Amino acid sequence: MSRPTLSYIQLWVNKYKPKRFDEIIGNRNAILEFRTWLEKRLKGANVKKAALLWGPPGVGKTLTVEVAAREYRLELIQMNASDVRTKDQVMRILGMASLYASLTGRRGKIILVDEVDGMSGTEDRGGLAAVIQLIDQSRFPVALTANDPWDPKFRALRDKCKLIRYDRVRTSSIVSFLKKICLAEGIMADERALKFIAERVKGDVRSAINDLQALAQGRRRLTLEDVKWLSMRDRQFNAFEVLRRIFAAKTCRTAKIALAQSTLDYEMIFQWIHENLPNQYKSPIELAEAYEALSRADVFLGRTKRTQAWTLLSYVIDLMTAGVSMAKKGPYRFTKYQFPEKLRILSQSKEIRNIRNEICSLIAQKCHISRRGASSEYLPFLKIIFENNIEMAAGIAKWLKMNEQMISYLTGDNEKTKQIVNLMKKK
Repeated sequence: MSRPTLSYIQLWVNKYKPKRFDEIIGNRNAILEFRTWLEKRLKGANVKKAALLWGPPGVGKTLTVEVAAREYRLELIQMNASDVRTKDQVMRILGMASLYASLTGRRGKIILVDEVDGMSGTEDRGGLAAVIQLIDQSRFPVALTANDPWDPKFRALRDKCKLIRYDRVRTSSIVSFLKKICLAEGIMADERALKFIAERVKGDVRSAINDLQALAQGRRRLTLEDVKWLSMRDRQFNAFEVLRRIFAAKTCRTAKIALAQSTLDYEMIFQWIHENLPNQYKSPIELAEAYEALSRADVFLGRTKRTQAWTLLSYVIDLMTAGVSMAKKGPYRFTKYQFPEKLRILSQSKEIRNIRNEICSLIAQKCHISRRGASSEYLPFLKIIFENNIEMAAGIAKWLKMNEQMISYLTGDNEKTKQIVNLMKKK
């Protein structure tokens, strides 16, 4: 049987999405609090008309509402606030749904406004006010999610809602869930590798699953060595998640928000996009338009650095996120993202480059020249001497006070390195 193409590979976050409350990992108290509120709301009790589930990304806020709709046989009406900005848009999507009974024969409805903190108040031309109006007029329970609802502009919204806090999921719970996925996928995973992934995502279950799929799909074994390079990522959203959000975005604004909400450097994300474009887009038209946007972003980035005109940086961000994302002509499909080869090579050669720089610093100090001059004018000849004249090399190494690592870099030979070190001790 032939292996399925990437376009038919299912996202593991969807494939292994919990369908019952007892399958959701972490935040038991928050889930119970939400269920208690929802049951009272469905019975018409005197409780807040809306619940605001808040906390870091990937901890089960949206999932709780989706599972509730399934378990209580409610029709789920969902809107992402980051994609809907105006009062007219909010009311068009949710206004009628909040007033009239379900046509699907279900018990009722639950309305979900996802990422409500993605609305920026005045910029969104009444969108936030429309959500508050929706809560007031809705016959049905309204659930909202947010990462951080404590901005003063959300005060009126908070007053309308029961606030339910979600915390980061424990590392041990994430590891257990990743083990179940590996077992189902037939992957033998080193527990240390799974723990490494879980610790890096800081309680974000969704990111952990995305990381695991990107690293392990198509493998039969996952080791600690396979995941160690993740330590390069200093981020709030990991690179896989940021990339997925950019490529999956349906609007320019959503694509830009994906980068804005990450602590990753924009130049690093640029490299990720450049590396993975040929895997994400298969249509020649899509590729041409995406690379056109990325090349223009590169031009603006060069001008920004060269002229120090940092106002141009906004064009870089727009082109590398929205420009690339809007090039797609069809729906987003899962792609196994690759770590940028350029960054991988730089990472692997970092130790060697550090040793070379230390040698150049010693030469610069002794010879009263710049490190650049030492690198271009002295270092090439030193390598020739250390490879061919052990006696002279030992004298130079002693004079410069080199350590064994530096000598090994210049000789490229373990035996010659030992001989030079021994000669240095005799001098």
